[in-house]
Amino acid sequence: MKTDLTNTTSSKINAALMDARRESGSTAAGMVLTLVIVTDEGSAYDALKAANDASREHPSRILAVIKRAGRSPRARAETRLDAEILVGTDAGSGETVILRMHGELASHAQSVVLPLLLPDAPVVLWWPDNAPLHPAQDPLGALAQRRITDAVTAESPVGQLAQRAASYTPGDTDLAWTRITGWRSMLAAALDQRPVTITSAVVEGESYNPSVELLGLWLTTRLRVPVERVVTAGPGITSVTLRTADGDIVLDRPDGLMGTLSMPGAPDRQVALKRRETAELIAEELRRLDPDDIYAAAVKTPIERLKEPRSEQVTAAPVVEAAVAAPPRVTARVEEEAPAATAPAKKAPAKRTATAKKAAPAKKAAPAKKTATRKKAGS
Repeated sequence: MKTDLTNTTSSKINAALMDARRESGSTAAGMVLTLVIVTDEGSAYDALKAANDASREHPSRILAVIKRAGRSPRARAETRLDAEILVGTDAGSGETVILRMHGELASHAQSVVLPLLLPDAPVVLWWPDNAPLHPAQDPLGALAQRRITDAVTAESPVGQLAQRAASYTPGDTDLAWTRITGWRSMLAAALDQRPVTITSAVVEGESYNPSVELLGLWLTTRLRVPVERVVTAGPGITSVTLRTADGDIVLDRPDGLMGTLSMPGAPDRQVALKRRETAELIAEELRRLDPDDIYAAAVKTPIERLKEPRSEQVTAAPVVEAAVAAPPRVTARVEEEAPAATAPAKKAPAKRTATAKKAAPAKKAAPAKKTATRKKAGS
């Protein structure tokens, strides 16, 4: 059932929802949460389709907020709220309300959304693209217990992880993290079957893919071993190698469909590692509404390391890959939790070829001949 309301208000939308529910023969709401989607006209169809599919597992009221501030002064001065209400088979297993906010109203979307939230039910906010710099401080984000972003849609997907780390608030998550659930499960299960000591790891995947970075940084935080990041043609993550004294544990997925798990002393096994649709990712995120501490630890790791790289700890600290500008092989050092063992040299050698990301300023005059080349952090 579909109802269109033009130049309406939140109270009229609530009344129309009650009428539509009675006409469909369902007087009780029967929904477990409110999912608010902040998007534009270009992305609204795909986002609503994914949310409706996910609602079959999590019956919810879906509020799609589409802001139309207007380009001309006349358009911006015209404040209007149009709504499209979908109930029944058109709205999955819940209710869908598409809110188009015109003019100045687009800057006060929270005042329209707040009366439409289900009472005593959790609120989840999802930005399919164009997420705010600080989701928890956004007026709409402040209404939600969980806030979902997607770094893949950013202009600089890997660089977006730095922003997600800087603005992290308990309840934040990103679909780039959700995409590696299968990889994390398979690798954890492999180590449960064969308890060995991991000496190092290699993560391979396409460039500009934040999921590849998060997987490598998750291995870094959990295993505390050197992790290499290797760029491949994809699709997505193509391989993870865990090196041990007995041989390599390899999880390889070259085609984005099926993976092969290879372990020393055991036959190769085929495992399901299909790249999932957005609806499956959203459904997974709606299963838990508590803060994800493991995601927090992983997403914060590259930011701390890229902001404070210490090139002098080449021999003392592990090395983790962090592909920011998509070179064939990129490294960013990760310092150990023990106190730094080395200090900046007082006197630079006559000829220096170390490729430090940010060399500390010399306290004394540099030698007459110095050929050190500097690289910026994340290069």
